Amino acid sequence: MSSRQSPENRFLTASPGRIFAATAFPMIAIMVMNGMLGIIDAVFLGHFVGAEAMAAVGMAFPVLMLTIALSTLVSGGMSSLLARQLGADDRDAANSTFAGAHGLALMIASTLIVIFCAGGWAFALHIAGSDGPITGMVWIFLAITVFGTPIQFLLGVHADAWRNEGRAGLMALMSLGVTLINIVLNYILVVVLEFGVAGSATGTVLAQAMGLLLLAGLRRFIGGMMPLNSLWRNRWTGSWKRIVALGAPVSLGFIGMALSAASVVLALRLVGSADYASTIGAYGIVTRIFGFAFLPIMAIAMAMQSIVGNNVGARLYTRSDAVLRIAAATALFYCVLVEVLLLSEGTVVGAAFVADPDVIGEVGRMLRPMASIYLFSGPVLVLGLYFQAIGQPTRAALLTMVKPFILLPVLVAAAAAMLGANAIWFAYPLADGLAAIVAALVLADALKARGDAGIGLKAVGNPS
Repeated sequence: MSSRQSPENRFLTASPGRIFAATAFPMIAIMVMNGMLGIIDAVFLGHFVGAEAMAAVGMAFPVLMLTIALSTLVSGGMSSLLARQLGADDRDAANSTFAGAHGLALMIASTLIVIFCAGGWAFALHIAGSDGPITGMVWIFLAITVFGTPIQFLLGVHADAWRNEGRAGLMALMSLGVTLINIVLNYILVVVLEFGVAGSATGTVLAQAMGLLLLAGLRRFIGGMMPLNSLWRNRWTGSWKRIVALGAPVSLGFIGMALSAASVVLALRLVGSADYASTIGAYGIVTRIFGFAFLPIMAIAMAMQSIVGNNVGARLYTRSDAVLRIAAATALFYCVLVEVLLLSEGTVVGAAFVADPDVIGEVGRMLRPMASIYLFSGPVLVLGLYFQAIGQPTRAALLTMVKPFILLPVLVAAAAAMLGANAIWFAYPLADGLAAIVAALVLADALKARGDAGIGLKAVGNPS
């Protein structure tokens, strides 16, 4: 790859603090709007459909996380390559990467649909047990979601391309409109037409289709962006190995979240929770709360990733280091605020979703231990995406995978086996603390090896 700088790239010229704010705030707005959609959707289901619908969505959560993980595998891996290629002004390579991401996204989505057709009903029966109505709700919710994954995955590719091309502000405006339309669609489908969980999933897929059409259609009218016709001039099977290698750490982290969620559901079933349905319903709400809280952290990390990637591609290492420090400090401050809110107002937050006092009480009881060391979550994710941005998937994998793949499942199983269902929630703060220790060790090693380049970059010759 050429190491020359892109002549009209604000990522390379604006002050680190200013360009981080200009990129992060629109990304946070997009993530928060998407998260609000999930929260409002949960309120619709909880108040107008009932606790069974919340339980069904909670049981489907591991598969939802899997679809997010697979989408991130493509878009995240593409972003790592694309940012450095755009920073070095290598437009041909960027166009090739963009086209290859489309082919990979459609291949993975098609495979997922085939797998669901073969085993979707069996999964719904297994996860819901003998509860017939909930089994049906789990299946229909997942069927609509999985068949919509081609749209979901391509939307992720186009959204991340816009982000790396410095168009986060315009993307935020479009996202606001699409999210508002999605809320209206979900209200009509869930509340007015009483389609239940099927209406929720359908509204989401329709809104994603609208977002994809906007992002793809507007590309031809905005100067300086990769042309849409570059998709037909490049192979759709190119760069797959590199995209997968770079996208795998964060993607596997999301799969690990699904594994962790599944381990909690399984542990509750095996240890015989006193009120399994209420506990699962409460856990479904808690996953929504933490999912919403996670979105601004992810936005901060993604904004950092785009800026760092462009600057590393242009070999401006002082700027990339500065952006990492700003992002980590911002994530830490945000996580402290979230932790204080959840520890002090957990039951109030739970009451926004359902009216059942038993479920509300369960939500508050779960949140107190689960949020007790939440402040470390943000900086650890930021550091993981930094290493992904500079092309070091091994370090990125260690930081994004150790908690959800190893620490949480093991600690949840141990707590359930030795202390019972009520102890499961204490596995979360212990996992957060151990993950923070791992991150500190990785960062110390990267600082020791940095040399004259950026953090962790001494051994890297060409940043492409």
